[in-house]
Amino acid sequence: MNALIIYVSIHHGNTGKVAKAIAEILNAKLVNPWEIKSEELLKYDLIGFGSGIYYWKHHRALFKLIGNLPEMRGKKAFIFSTAGINIPFINHRKLRSALGKKGFEIVGEFSCRGWDTNGWLEKIGGINKGHPNEKDLENARRFVEKLKSMI
Repeated sequence: MNALIIYVSIHHGNTGKVAKAIAEILNAKLVNPWEIKSEELLKYDLIGFGSGIYYWKHHRALFKLIGNLPEMRGKKAFIFSTAGINIPFINHRKLRSALGKKGFEIVGEFSCRGWDTNGWLEKIGGINKGHPNEKDLENARRFVEKLKSMI
């Protein structure tokens, strides 16, 4: 299986840790959305899209890339994130919708807590310091192992 992980990890490297753990299992190429041309996605069997969550949605760079994609009918994709407030159903809905409109088949979603010092949280030292931790990363690895067995 030819896999690609497209991710954004800015503040504390939370999502980068998860992306690397996932990429190891899938033997996937890791890129940021601004590093890849949309037509390059056509050569991959499975594509992961992930970032930290910013005000209940993924990073805008993912949406910019997705907006420039051609029809991707039948391409398999998964979504992942790290978040201070980890509510994947809410946090993933905009990305899930954007990918669906391009024809992606969403085959799974993963989310875990991440250290968050955004906005007023900085004044109190943030929340979820130390996350993602090794248990979170192991859960990410298990998630993609299960994905591999289903695809």
